[in-house]
Amino acid sequence: MTNMNFIEELRWRGLLQDTTPGIEEYLAEGNKRAYVGFDPTAPSMTIGNLVPITLLLRFQLAGHQPVVLMGGATGRIGDPSGKKEERQLKSYELLDHNLAHQLKQMERMLRFDDSNTSAIVVNNFDFYKEMNLLTFLRDVGKRMTVNYMMSKESVKNRLEGGLSFTEFSYQLIQGYDFQHLYEEMDVRVQMGGSDQWGNITSGTELIRRNLSGKAYALTCPLLTKSDGAKFGKSEKGNIWLDPEMTSPYEFYQFWLNATDADLPKLLRTFSLKNREEIEAIEAKHAEAPHLRFGQKTLAEEMTIRIHSEEDYKGALGVSELLFNKKANKEMLLGLSEKALKSVANEISSFEVALSDFENGINITNLLAEATTILGSKSEVRRAIKGGAVAINKDKIKSHEAMIGADSLMHGQFLMIENGKKNKFMVVVK
Repeated sequence: MTNMNFIEELRWRGLLQDTTPGIEEYLAEGNKRAYVGFDPTAPSMTIGNLVPITLLLRFQLAGHQPVVLMGGATGRIGDPSGKKEERQLKSYELLDHNLAHQLKQMERMLRFDDSNTSAIVVNNFDFYKEMNLLTFLRDVGKRMTVNYMMSKESVKNRLEGGLSFTEFSYQLIQGYDFQHLYEEMDVRVQMGGSDQWGNITSGTELIRRNLSGKAYALTCPLLTKSDGAKFGKSEKGNIWLDPEMTSPYEFYQFWLNATDADLPKLLRTFSLKNREEIEAIEAKHAEAPHLRFGQKTLAEEMTIRIHSEEDYKGALGVSELLFNKKANKEMLLGLSEKALKSVANEISSFEVALSDFENGINITNLLAEATTILGSKSEVRRAIKGGAVAINKDKIKSHEAMIGADSLMHGQFLMIENGKKNKFMVVVK
């Protein structure tokens, strides 16, 4: 994909919404710089952030240099774009913490090296920490009319419900970001989602008025599901890129559960495979949609890319254990501690003290008292007599069996089954 035509690549993938005139000719001249801004208002990046991040990555793969602008300053203000109400401001300490964490995530997704296409990170707080209000109003505010600012959709949509001067001023700050990067780093392209068009073109206008310069804007469509629902959400909420907030298993399952109607859009938006490979995946998927070949292929690529191959194998192992009726003891014992934690999050779990296992705990007491897997000791006896109870895939043959600490996987987990469908996890504390 190196040295591909960036605009043409976005076009066939359905990732081109709006551009200002002349951008394709400008990029055809050779190695150029473009930036996307990210505000650190959340503790982690989400799948929603993957769209602009992937824009930067495709830009890099096309032989250009991506610039990541972290909003250490703009995160303190609040962007009205796409919002129905005023954003609750975060503390400076929390914003700084979020920013540092998001940068670590960004370093996994873009290439940072010594080449002329290496990603660059800039914090816009560095632009503003020494600038006073009078300087900003004189150099930036004087150049933009209120009429121009009021014409932006992000402003007009909020006027009836109320818009603070703080959020109204956001487009001036984002516009000055662009001007600063234009002057100091020769960054002439800003990219983002279509809801950012107004803010981005404020920057191109500021550059025109202040510097008599030519800058370019590019946006991609906001990604929604085929039913119109917002992309990047699950029943549990946001799909985070932090494995502690959304486990690799949950992340894998999100892609695996994509509908057939959404699959072509998701493949084109997120997969780094080329057009020929993607069309081949779609063709193979169409032959037997029930096998979910397309979803499995995308889920594998995304889990490895955002997490790791080890996490992908763990997610696959958890899926096999939970949904494959032929899952065996070897498969269970082969799961990592992280994978078993994912299992515990997906099925009914019980916390039991380690001291209960140190001298061995009677299986009847474990099932009827230390946990509530079965309601009474008589129920335990009946279940064991009927061959229904298994510990770590081993059938229990006596209600007097003792379970010791040596049965704990990774010293912490014990899987109990009551019949073929009822799985439980004991987590030792």
